[in-house]
Order: sequence, then structure tokens, then C-alpha cells
Amino acid sequence: MATDRLSINNEIRARELRVIGAQGENLGVITLDAALAAAKVAGMDLIEISPSALPPVAKIMDYGKFEYERSKKEKVAKAKVKISETKEVQIKVGTGDNDMMLKAKKAAEWLAEGHRVRAELFLKGRYKGMDEKFLKERLEKFLTRIPYAYKVAEPVAKSPKGFAGVIERDLIAQAKREKEMPKEKQTTPTT
Repeated sequence: MATDRLSINNEIRARELRVIGAQGENLGVITLDAALAAAKVAGMDLIEISPSALPPVAKIMDYGKFEYERSKKEKVAKAKVKISETKEVQIKVGTGDNDMMLKAKKAAEWLAEGHRVRAELFLKGRYKGMDEKFLKERLEKFLTRIPYAYKVAEPVAKSPKGFAGVIERDLIAQAKREKEMPKEKQTTPTT
């Protein structure tokens, strides 16, 4: 982990420090030598926990325990961060209704997980010469089949492989949709 290493004991350069004792008591602003002596008496380290404060704040405690608690807090914070990706669903002009429904359900699962979904109508050969309005409607028809509330992040537009659009979940509309649905029909996508 990329944590900033704090100054401890003789690495501290400030002449005066605001010191917090081993039991959390405020020892006030004292000289570095007096703070080091207090830490030695307690059998612990002097750790500069806030070097940018005026005067810098230091605490008397065990450095190993301090680092352990700090790394534990960082792991918890890192675990709470949800990484969102853009998943891709690709259909073709000849994709059947059943396959479209399966892909729409998969897109709904991804939306429920918090990912963005890029829906692409892949064109090859003679399909590239088809009417653009028809092709856009084909992709938009697929998007309407997705059984999860979404909002359009990027509207359907021409892309290098055909047509594509990006959607992302709309939590407010989904909550409203779930409230209006009868209880027995409510199904949430499962992985």
C-alpha cells in the first residue's frame, strides 16, 4: 500500500510539538526532547501524526500497533470502493428474439451491479449498406427489452463496427418501478 511513512522518535525535526499521551491525555505544547523523554518513560514511540499542523501534533504510542490499525482502516476503505466498468453487449441484425432476451437479461444484471453497459449493433458485409434509421431502431428495440431502469449515458450513434449506445442504471426509476410491480412479479437479476 502507498501509505505515507510518518516520522517517529529521532526522525522528527520540529522543535516544539503538541503531544498526546499514551492514554489520550493532552500533554500540551512541549519541546522535542521533553516529548522523547515522556515516550521513553512510557516505553513507547513518539509518532508525528500531523506534521502540517502548527505546532505539529505527536502521539505517544506503539508504532507497530499504529501501523497495523492504519493499514486495517485503509483496507476497509478500499473494500468499500466499488469499481464500475463498462460491459459490452453485442447484437447483430439477424439476432433472434430469444437471444436478444438473454442478452437483455445479462445487461440488466450488469446494471444492477452498478456497471455501465455499451450496447452495440455489429454490422458486417452487406448490412453496412442498410438504412441507418432501421439499424438505429433495431438497437433501440433491444434497449427497450432490458428489464431494469436505466438512463442513456451516450445516445445511439454510428460507431466503427456499426451502431452503439451506452446506458447506466437509474436507481430512482428502478425503485419506483419495483414499488409499482406486484410482489409475485418482482424478480431481481441473479448472477
